[in-house]
Amino acid sequence: MPEGRPRDHTPTDALRTFQPPTVAGGFNFKAILQELIRQNGSDLHLKVGRPPTLRVQGELKAMAHAPLRPEDLKALAEQIMSAPQVKEFADNKEADFAIGVPGIGRFRVNVYQQRGTIAYALRSIPYQVSTIEELNLPPVVGDIAMRPRGLVLVTGITGSGKSTALAAMIQHINERRYANIITIEDPIEFLHRDINCHINQREVGTDTRSFAQALRRVLRQDPDVLLLGEIRDLDTLDTALKAADTGHLVFSTLHTTDATQTLNRILSFYPPHQQAEVRFALSSALAAIISLRLVPRKDRPGRVPACEVLINTAAVRDNIRDMTQSLNIPDLIKEGTIQYGMQSFDQSLMAWYTKGVISYENALFFSTTPSEFALRVQGVAGSGDTSWDAFQTGAAR
Repeated sequence: MPEGRPRDHTPTDALRTFQPPTVAGGFNFKAILQELIRQNGSDLHLKVGRPPTLRVQGELKAMAHAPLRPEDLKALAEQIMSAPQVKEFADNKEADFAIGVPGIGRFRVNVYQQRGTIAYALRSIPYQVSTIEELNLPPVVGDIAMRPRGLVLVTGITGSGKSTALAAMIQHINERRYANIITIEDPIEFLHRDINCHINQREVGTDTRSFAQALRRVLRQDPDVLLLGEIRDLDTLDTALKAADTGHLVFSTLHTTDATQTLNRILSFYPPHQQAEVRFALSSALAAIISLRLVPRKDRPGRVPACEVLINTAAVRDNIRDMTQSLNIPDLIKEGTIQYGMQSFDQSLMAWYTKGVISYENALFFSTTPSEFALRVQGVAGSGDTSWDAFQTGAAR
């Protein structure tokens, strides 16, 4: 932890806590959660007929435990779910919420039904928000977080570190700016304490009736920075674009794999007759896209983020607006590497591989263009292309 950085005490406000039950028959939920934390696992899966299963460093790992029974998971639901959550589950056969377990930690919970029985997916959420440096994200991420306005999208598959990266960026702002930050989340994951900023975290179902209702009024709450948990529909996207275009800094996430797919996904929200209009709006509002992939380390247990960064430069804006041309994002990232700090996944992987942090096999597996990456490793490259130099000498990450 950097010297002088304030550490939060364990937060207890805005948090549903409970004492984990021990169900007859050997199902000790507290002990299972303790084992998840002990192994530094990210997720816990519970379903009937299987032992509790942890996700550790990206791999699923069954615990040495008897298969779970329907009554085990039903009793657990009665302990951890509030009355509104029970109703939501009864109506929709699934529900999202967050819980805190004293002495253990916070967890994001999705409870759902499969084959007529209850199942759970729990994500462990650290109490202490990590810094951008601690997460091994490139320094340009800190620069993006300090922008005064624009839409910043953090993308990747489930479990790629999107929420953790967003929390680090909010913390970065909290320590360096005096701003009003409003988050709309479903559910709230990381808890932020006011340092320099005034932070309001609103949870759908607890602090606001719905995502749509919160979005309709959020611009009347004098925000400087907005965090929208996820862009799920056209209304959310429209609000994000409008807020970014009217001088706010807006953060959100999408389940897309890279910058090109992210832009195509945004455009796909709109019908063909609106494409020209939305391309113009997007080109004006977008600040940056940060895409993440977590790669296993070879030097020690753990994973590091391969990070693609697209900054909305004049060339990127022109490419987004031009209806006569397809998106050419990979080449634009390459052209903006030196001047703007952009980087592709393959360049990020090359930096980790050059430093000896990840194996060649994993670098190749996670690369966007494995054949080109292999040639780069062998030293086969165009003589005029200097965009890879910093990544192949270990000067970047």
